Amino acid sequence: MAEVKKPKIEITDGALIPGKDSDAVFSAWRISFFGALSLIILLPIITPDPYRRIIAFLPDGILRTFEVTVLSIFFAFFIGLITGLGRISRIKIINRIATIYVEVIRGIPLLVQIFYIYYALGRFLKIPDIASAVIAMAVCYGAYLGEIFRAGIQSIPKGQMEAALALGMSRSQALRRIILPQTIRLVLPPVGNEFIALLKDSSLVSILAVSDLLRRGREFASRTFDYFETYTMVALIYLVITLFLSRLVAIMEERLQKGER
Repeated sequence: MAEVKKPKIEITDGALIPGKDSDAVFSAWRISFFGALSLIILLPIITPDPYRRIIAFLPDGILRTFEVTVLSIFFAFFIGLITGLGRISRIKIINRIATIYVEVIRGIPLLVQIFYIYYALGRFLKIPDIASAVIAMAVCYGAYLGEIFRAGIQSIPKGQMEAALALGMSRSQALRRIILPQTIRLVLPPVGNEFIALLKDSSLVSILAVSDLLRRGREFASRTFDYFETYTMVALIYLVITLFLSRLVAIMEERLQKGER
């Protein structure tokens, strides 16, 4: 009796990556992206007050959001790489430390980690608000990226490591020259998904008085009491940014798949 393969269900907290049908005129991605972009353009024209003032007030927050996100993903990438290597290490103590780090960090909500670094550790060491946000998000997402790197490394056929060892390379040389270059190529799409998820989670740093997009929106709304209009515009901007980045990730994934053929 033939074995029946069970369907594989993948769930991610990143943005929905456009499929091959995203090039269709009325694809879900096109409707969502261009619909949100059209609203951002049309609302200030149709209703100048308060939408024009909102648009003029938010650019600093958008730049700060990207600043925090890029710095966080940069450090998270290296933390994740080190963690992934630790998770496959044959040295028991290193493997155990990396595993404990992953289990502990993934078991604590990001918001709690931000509070802990800024407020709890602030009792002993004063950490600036932006640095606290970057550290918390880098440490948090480093654990998730560590699992991505671990899975990527383990997906490389073991025969390649054995062949490298047979050619006289040490394990570290084989890992550095043979395994890691292939791994990084494999994990770029899921890393891109985490980048998008981190961009959305960067809204949490507004609680530390970091003037990101959400914080600037809250400041404007608290002054003018235009809560509906302000948060509508903030949501639309987040949507456009995440959909744009999700499209870039999809393009990157398609090119990587073509390169493997």
